[in-house]
Amino acid sequence: QVQLVESGGGLVQAGGSLRLSCAASGRAFSSYAMGWFRQAPGKEREFVAAITRSGGSTFYADSVKGRFTISRDNVKTMVSLQMNSLKPEDTDVYYCAATGSHYGLVINRNEYDYWGQGTQVTVSS
Repeated sequence: QVQLVESGGGLVQAGGSLRLSCAASGRAFSSYAMGWFRQAPGKEREFVAAITRSGGSTFYADSVKGRFTISRDNVKTMVSLQMNSLKPEDTDVYYCAATGSHYGLVINRNEYDYWGQGTQVTVSS
């Protein structure tokens, strides 16, 4: 089992940057594939980025490709999301997620076993 706590959200102007962090506690962090999702009120939670257990491969939603970067540190048991060139449409609550039951790059939110509480990102125009 793993517990996830996000941090780093806030208010930023369009074109600015934020770095989200997700601290994981529990056992064997490196045995979990990780992902970031986001959700606006009344909408479904959507995929943002995924990273494999080793950190060797990443995958991004088209809407964030080239602007966001996911990374992980298996020693510090953390996963991060660097967000550059932010747009007002990036405004959402961002969640990190972990799965120990699937391998590779996990894009489907239903395949994740553990979720953080979320952190709000607001981009003003």
